[in-house]
Amino acid sequence: MSNRSDPRLRKQALTEGLALVCLLVMAGLAFFGPSGIVAWSENRQLLDARQAQVKAIAAERDQLRNRVALLNPRGMDPDLAGELLRKDLNVVHPDEVVILLH
Repeated sequence: MSNRSDPRLRKQALTEGLALVCLLVMAGLAFFGPSGIVAWSENRQLLDARQAQVKAIAAERDQLRNRVALLNPRGMDPDLAGELLRKDLNVVHPDEVVILLH
C-alpha cells in the first residue's frame, strides 16, 4: 500500500495546507489590513498632522477672540480704531506713511 494514496494522509495534508493558508492570510491582514501595522503608522502620521492643524486653528481663534475683545464698543482700543480706519477706509493724512506688517 502506497503512502500517497492513503485517504487519511491526503485529508491530513489538505487540512494542514488549509491551516497554513489561513495563518498566512491572517498574518497578511495583521501587517497590511485596514487596522494592521502599516495602516497604524499611516494613521499615526495623519493624527499628528491633524493635531498640528488644530493647534494652528486654536491660535488663530485666540487671536480673533483678542481682536473682538479690543473692538468692544464700551472700551475700544484707540490704536486699533486708528489702524482699522487707515486700513479699511484709507483715511490717512498726507504727511503720514503707512507700513503694513503682515
